[in-house]
Amino acid sequence: MTPITLAGEPVFLLPEKALWRPSTRTLIVADLHIGKAAAFRVFGIPVPEHSEADLARLTELTRRLDAARLVILGDFLHARLGRTPAVLRTLEAWRPTISADILLVRGNHDRSAGDPPDTLAITTVNGPHPDHPFAYTHEPPDPPASPTPAQPPSAPLYNLHGHLHPAALIQDAHGQRLRLPCFVISPQSATLPAFGSFTGARTARYRPTDRIYAIADHTVLDATAAIAR
Repeated sequence: MTPITLAGEPVFLLPEKALWRPSTRTLIVADLHIGKAAAFRVFGIPVPEHSEADLARLTELTRRLDAARLVILGDFLHARLGRTPAVLRTLEAWRPTISADILLVRGNHDRSAGDPPDTLAITTVNGPHPDHPFAYTHEPPDPPASPTPAQPPSAPLYNLHGHLHPAALIQDAHGQRLRLPCFVISPQSATLPAFGSFTGARTARYRPTDRIYAIADHTVLDATAAIAR
């Protein structure tokens, strides 16, 4: 666990590609894309299934932390074609392994795939979902609107989101480069890496005010100074 402070609240960045809020015993993840491999196989692409293993990792993490709540920042399901009988059976078998309440903030893939079955007892909402001092969304937030005299500015909630599947291109002292999943910590928002193992990642350009925490060897490290820019 790597401790940092966001919006005045201590949180932990986990090498399992998740964020932990100890004050509320809330585990936060993004972008599982359950059923993605099944959707590929519909088109005859022989991709091995990753969903069961990813769900097992999530169960292990919630149990180890004794999480009271699990928040998924969008793209829990990948596509409507991925809602195969086998994938739905996997989800039905998985849900009783987690005692935590589950909140899903709909992502772009969820909106096309459809909400999880009611039998999974997952509360599903649109973002932004407030949970002071944070606001949960899937996509990055829009820039704040300019205040008007009739509507003075209010203190914005700090945004936590996924969607971007961020990866950092790290460069060592010898010029060698390595691409690693990462957390991107900005002054107003934090981007979580994709939790799912069959999601891909994209190397992004980072702003000078961002801090980059890369995941390597089961450790989260502040890699800001090592980013290849």
